[in-house]
Amino acid sequence: MHNYRTSITQFIIEEQRHIEGATGEFTSLLNDIVTACKVISNLVNHGELVGVLGSTESENVQGETQKKLDIISNDVFIKSNEWAGHVAAMASEEMDDIYPIPEAYPRGKYLLTFDPLDGSSNIDVNVSVGTIFSILRCPDGIDNPTKEDFLQPGTKQVCAGYALYGPSSIMVLTTGNGVNGFTLDQNIGEFVLTHPKMQIPEDTVEFAINASNMRFWEAPIKRYVDECLAGKTGSRGRDFNMRWIASMVAEVHRILTRGGVFMYPLDEKNREKGGRLRLMYEANPMSMIIEQAGGASSTGRERIMEVEPSDLHQRIPVILGSKNEVERIVQYHQES
Repeated sequence: MHNYRTSITQFIIEEQRHIEGATGEFTSLLNDIVTACKVISNLVNHGELVGVLGSTESENVQGETQKKLDIISNDVFIKSNEWAGHVAAMASEEMDDIYPIPEAYPRGKYLLTFDPLDGSSNIDVNVSVGTIFSILRCPDGIDNPTKEDFLQPGTKQVCAGYALYGPSSIMVLTTGNGVNGFTLDQNIGEFVLTHPKMQIPEDTVEFAINASNMRFWEAPIKRYVDECLAGKTGSRGRDFNMRWIASMVAEVHRILTRGGVFMYPLDEKNREKGGRLRLMYEANPMSMIIEQAGGASSTGRERIMEVEPSDLHQRIPVILGSKNEVERIVQYHQES
């Protein structure tokens, strides 16, 4: 078969063979995550046909109104991953506390954190949304993990990935050995390798930021964006494009595909909260993927993956993407 493509399962198994002492447990866990993402992809695909659009009456722990699909996706992720004995506990952006594995099921050696439906404000208008996940090791000798066991810096991640539900559904994955992308082939119901060894160009003329917050920005961000907006006639000597999708998965995927820089910086509006995006469910997994693809990721003041988490739902400023632009923005922070 000349058109044979590597399936995500085959890819993961082959990658595991290179890791000393690897058991099949990690491969099986990733398979369960893949299954959950296929189910969510199907729901997102059908939208109002299966009655999953619109909001609920409830708010999540972040104080955001939950979409029906937020809750459904969260349930899908839990049900797919609680029974097989690969995880010891889970944590979700949609739940106040960690989710311990029910007594009826065996416990595994991994911890799973996830944002089941990122960018869900886009779902009702049929714009790309996604799922973000991160796998950590459960500390040795711990059978009943607590919240504290999840509070590991991003450098400790075993795996990070996301699924993007766009014109096609794509899963992007790293286990610390580069970044690979897989497209869901609806005909066979399998993710197949379509984007091997993804690399982010070091230079870019594209930036993404929510410009409506401009009045709240700190000086370094304002300086950077002003320079971009000045274009050819300004100090940068070239024209820049601005993008804003309001779905982190879609923003990161664009950057992985063609370069760019994404900013949700610290500003006067989110200062008390520490930032806008969640460290455990968004910033850490995306930072691992970005760094593994040759990009950079910072709060403006420090490398995101080195931040010691103090809370499950901790928020943090995020600046990530093409290396040279991120380094420039960090430099502006240092200078101010």
